[in-house]
Amino acid sequence: MNYWLVKSEPFKYSWEKFNQDGRTFWDGVRNYQARNNLKAMKEGDLVLFYHSNEGMCVVGVAKVVKEFYQDPTTDDTNWVVVDLAPVETLKNPVTLNQIKNDDRLKDIALVRQGRLSVMPLKVAEFDRIIELGS
Repeated sequence: MNYWLVKSEPFKYSWEKFNQDGRTFWDGVRNYQARNNLKAMKEGDLVLFYHSNEGMCVVGVAKVVKEFYQDPTTDDTNWVVVDLAPVETLKNPVTLNQIKNDDRLKDIALVRQGRLSVMPLKVAEFDRIIELGS
């Protein structure tokens, strides 16, 4: 199993809306590195859901329920989506400041590559954020 983090601005697509929907395809990725990360996702992988710009915190856990396919919002075959479903809401959202100030998370892609919208996580990074959110 692999672990990931996806970012969404809450005013565009919030964790609350995601839970109401129950499932969504993760579209709008227009960065090649993020696209390659989508292509690497496998069914059953776990994904942290991060509210960017507003809130700036990890708010929940999702899972990949369908591997990559053509992004239905564009005719450009360069872009793909995966389907995600919510798993659980974190008891305590984990803020970007908490992540930046945690020695065990100092090398996380969220800090190193802040503009990347889809990023891999090491199992230890995923577990630490879950621990902080419990």
